Amino acid sequence: MILGKVIGHVWATRKEESLNGHKFLVVKPIEHTSNVIRPEITVADAVGAGIGDIVMIVQGSSARKVFENEHCPLDAIIVGIVDEVDVDKLEAFRR
Repeated sequence: MILGKVIGHVWATRKEESLNGHKFLVVKPIEHTSNVIRPEITVADAVGAGIGDIVMIVQGSSARKVFENEHCPLDAIIVGIVDEVDVDKLEAFRR
């Protein structure tokens, strides 16, 4: 699972038929324990997230199962909106 911040919307009037009706957002992954910069990803939204929300994302086959369609061409989907994150950065580096 990935944590990220919603930074934008994606509009696509023409897309694969099974994607019709889904909202898509641009998310910047968050790295709490390192300085690694990860590229933004486009994700489907299953929970009604908006700009500025911190969200939980699943990828791969887990993403397709959210909409109960194994043949839907989804690779990443928002499955939760985060209320709070508490990370002990020093402890994470000791592992």
